[in-house]
Amino acid sequence: MTRSWAFARPSDAMAAPPSPRRNILVIKLGALGDFVQALGPMRAIRAHHPGVRIDLLTTPPFEDLAVASGLFDRVIARPRMKWHQIGAIRALRRDLIEGAYARVYDLQTSDRSSSYFRLFPTRVKPEWSGIARGCSHPHANPNRDRLHTVERQADQLAMAGIPSVPAADLSFAETDLSRFALPDSFALIVPGGAAHRPAKRWPADRFAALARHLSERGITPLLIGGADERDLHDTILADAPGARSLCGETSLLDLAALARRAALAVGNDTGPMHVAAIAGAPTVVLYSHDSDPALCAQRGAQVTILRAAHLSELALADVLKVLPIPSPS
Repeated sequence: MTRSWAFARPSDAMAAPPSPRRNILVIKLGALGDFVQALGPMRAIRAHHPGVRIDLLTTPPFEDLAVASGLFDRVIARPRMKWHQIGAIRALRRDLIEGAYARVYDLQTSDRSSSYFRLFPTRVKPEWSGIARGCSHPHANPNRDRLHTVERQADQLAMAGIPSVPAADLSFAETDLSRFALPDSFALIVPGGAAHRPAKRWPADRFAALARHLSERGITPLLIGGADERDLHDTILADAPGARSLCGETSLLDLAALARRAALAVGNDTGPMHVAAIAGAPTVVLYSHDSDPALCAQRGAQVTILRAAHLSELALADVLKVLPIPSPS
């Protein structure tokens, strides 16, 4: 059963409208690939509103990256709420009203983010770019769901009066990588992905074979992934002892800084590969039938997409053909 948060809204009389309303709010809650691809639209919004306070409403995993971007005056990082968390919903509503927002750019354009439009009292509703019913600047393109994320958000902003959107940029992401004692030449290998979507994963033994191939050519494979992927990394390391695992050790800023220095990055269609591509690593991404690169492919200066109906059908030789290093004779 679908539930509405409308019951949790206090009376409009409980929140007097702030004045003046001139600030801007951007909403982008996740996920990782979507968030980093939205950095271009975020930069366009900043350029379109010079001298105006711009806040971001996001979730905790993206707070540090958003702060480091320098695009926002305030980052509001809130965990995703359930419909029954009335106190959290009221706190968010208070933040939204006290933000004195003249316009909101909803770059999430989900049912959840659209519901935030209803948290504003009628007399202080801001202009709203998104898909919320009754908003002032709807993204009214009937083909929006058939556009790639990058083109869809550019089209949304064009309808809101922002005609030019730059490519996403992670050049600001810099951290101290000395703790990793990096080799002179290394590649980022991303063998994991969402646990509930196993069809998006190339078999571990193929990643191990790829890691051995790179090691033999003097390129250290660095396995990247979350702490919950330790077993997967251990399986690969058992067959590729020249590789190293940074499982659970890298922040998003670390990942971008590593990608900027990497000889290449190879992995499944998952968030870290979006970071690698935007940061500038020569990137090879492996796709199955389970996702459509026409809608969500990684974008960057050097990106190659390899697709097979089932990733088990994708041979090591297929990947080696597109790597920017010599293949064995």
